[in-house]
Amino acid sequence: MAYFFQEPSHTFSEYLLVPGYSSADCIPANVSLKTPVVKYRRGEECPLMMNVPMVSAVMQAVSGDKMGVGLAKEGGIAFIYVSQPIDQQAEMVRRVKGYKAGFVTSDSNLRLTDTLADVLSLKEKTGHSTMAVTSDGTGTGRLLGLVASRDYRVSRMDPATPVKEFMTPFEKLIYAPEGTTLKEANNILWDRKLNALPIVSEEQRLVSFVFRKDYDSHKENPLELLDKQKRYVVGAGINTRDYAERVPALVEAGADVLVIDSSEGYSEWQARTLAWIRENYGDTVKVGAGNIVDGEGFRFLADAGADFVKIGIGGGSICITRETKGIGRGQATAVIDVAAERDRYFEETGVYVPICADGGIVQDYHLTLALAMGADFCMLGRYFSRFNESPTSKVLINGSYMKEYWGEGSARARNWQRYDLGGAAKLSFEEGVDSYVPYAGALSDGMATTLSKIRSTMCNCGALTIPELREKAKLTLVSSVSIVEGGAHDVLLKDSAGAAGRN
Repeated sequence: MAYFFQEPSHTFSEYLLVPGYSSADCIPANVSLKTPVVKYRRGEECPLMMNVPMVSAVMQAVSGDKMGVGLAKEGGIAFIYVSQPIDQQAEMVRRVKGYKAGFVTSDSNLRLTDTLADVLSLKEKTGHSTMAVTSDGTGTGRLLGLVASRDYRVSRMDPATPVKEFMTPFEKLIYAPEGTTLKEANNILWDRKLNALPIVSEEQRLVSFVFRKDYDSHKENPLELLDKQKRYVVGAGINTRDYAERVPALVEAGADVLVIDSSEGYSEWQARTLAWIRENYGDTVKVGAGNIVDGEGFRFLADAGADFVKIGIGGGSICITRETKGIGRGQATAVIDVAAERDRYFEETGVYVPICADGGIVQDYHLTLALAMGADFCMLGRYFSRFNESPTSKVLINGSYMKEYWGEGSARARNWQRYDLGGAAKLSFEEGVDSYVPYAGALSDGMATTLSKIRSTMCNCGALTIPELREKAKLTLVSSVSIVEGGAHDVLLKDSAGAAGRN
């Protein structure tokens, strides 16, 4: 006979935190959101920590190289999506790692035959106003000149004007030779009042750029997450199919942490993938596994060598796995169950394996609930897909700007290996949908609000760190009537009244 869990599973929306005593020191400015990402032994330091407990989902519509840079600036980690060719994914990782090093490979390049129209199109595509004009239109070609916004006036120039007529030619450029240190390059930027400094080889080939804004960015982002070489930390997804080719490419590109991207992780396929990585790289390559929804699944992956374990099946806003296959579990219950097993595992083995709540985060306060229930950090898709830094297009729908957002199990993503159970047959039905989400502007602004809420709620619970929140939190289940009571009710909101009056 099948095993029946005695209690129903619950979602985050069914819980509230009961406030605890707050001392005078318990103010948001004193809260630390540092959290471990990968496993470590009792008495040792975790080799990879984050400054905020948020990572972006391994999805085409969420985690490209721009998200990698943007999220690392805020103290989190983006996991570059795996449903693309290996060389393209590795190049995305390489771009993130090269960005914070200060020497940025140019990805906005022109030929002499290009026109002002091409300049404007490229600016719209990349968002960059400084563009290199090279012999072959690549970021490593012979540098012939630069085009910056000061070099043209759209209102007074024909879009067909060739680049060579208004660019700043090489002879008039201030540049630095290959081998210049970052400190020396920054000094030139400041002394010569430049926004960008090209680094050029002896053969006049463009090597990279150093930008003034990168220096300013470091001062403006105190939580940014850097490796030992002062480069941004970035993650990448892998699958259980081509790991023998994909893992070496991602490691060579500089990925700091990997994660097996799968809708269901309690499988021999994940154990095989982890075993291959341990056999070939030992513990030097950090890799998470999942997803699972109970303690049994956690222990299986922890024993198999996972550095962290992801929790959640079917809870994502674009995921229809529960509808199509009838598997999954309420995310709050899953996190509570797995957290208890994580703690038992730590007591038995002395190895702490962090857990990641993946999916089911609808409101900002759900993040705080997940942390209180035992999650070390949370993976979010819909949340991050709304911002400028996600790879998707911004579109106008019924007068409002939206961003496209689709699941990895949708026909659009065609990421069938994520749901494939092995063997020759491939999945023939969808487990994700194609949708829109409201556009939310800049990542930094959105995260600032979210993190402010988390810190404030932690103070309400008398906690200044995530481990302290876990110890002090008091959680209560709420009824459906209590949920209604928690929002605005029994009043006519002014915006609604105004709309009614206008109609």
